[in-house]
Amino acid sequence: MNEPNEAYLKLIKEKMPKSKHLLTMFRAFWTGGTICCIGQAFTDLYTFLFSELGEKDVAALTTITLIFITAVLTGFGIYDKIGAYAGAGSIVPITGFANSVVSPAVEHKREGVVFGLCANMFSVAGPVIVFGISSSVVVGLIVILFKGAFGG
Repeated sequence: MNEPNEAYLKLIKEKMPKSKHLLTMFRAFWTGGTICCIGQAFTDLYTFLFSELGEKDVAALTTITLIFITAVLTGFGIYDKIGAYAGAGSIVPITGFANSVVSPAVEHKREGVVFGLCANMFSVAGPVIVFGISSSVVVGLIVILFKGAFGG
């Protein structure tokens, strides 16, 4: 009974394309690093230009800028090409989240503003938000329980 399985696994191993792990990791590393460097450049620029703003305000302005740039690039189909090239390197949290919000909206724009753009905008990002908030509540409750149990 094991012989057909072994033959099948051997056939799969022969036919399956070889993965280029090092190249894929390199692309993800330098692309993600470049996105982070761009974010840091905006932070430095905003700190220089708006010296009266505090650190939190500059961070918020940088975040908004990165979200806007990602949304525009996604709208024009450029960010999808970056993602195809860089893989996981393109999903740096801010830009990856912005892309996951805009992509479904762009795909459904032909259905109109309400039923297309608005209804599908959070189809991918919605579960991330729900499970992110839910898991943070669970972790917070665990921390409270352990602090109470151990007198911390």
